[in-house]
Amino acid sequence: MTVGKQFTERELDRIIEMAWEDRTPFEAILFQFGLPEKEVIKLMRTHLKESSFKRWRKRVNSGVSQKHLKKRNANISRFKCSRQKAISGNKISKR
Repeated sequence: MTVGKQFTERELDRIIEMAWEDRTPFEAILFQFGLPEKEVIKLMRTHLKESSFKRWRKRVNSGVSQKHLKKRNANISRFKCSRQKAISGNKISKR
């Protein structure tokens, strides 16, 4: 990658996970990891099998995914799903 940043294995796993999630925009990855969309694409290309990468790119560009904030429904104003449990002190909080 050309970004010059070294990510831990855990960070790489999280970036890939966020990239796969339809409702997590590229802007969230940029905000959390400083990785712009072009670099996320490069990272995905190098860390996924070719067929998985092609499937991911097709999905991101298909309109099903809401990876770009401009294409998102205006009612979605947060990165986290409302049903997602909060994490505090490395323990999942009880509702």
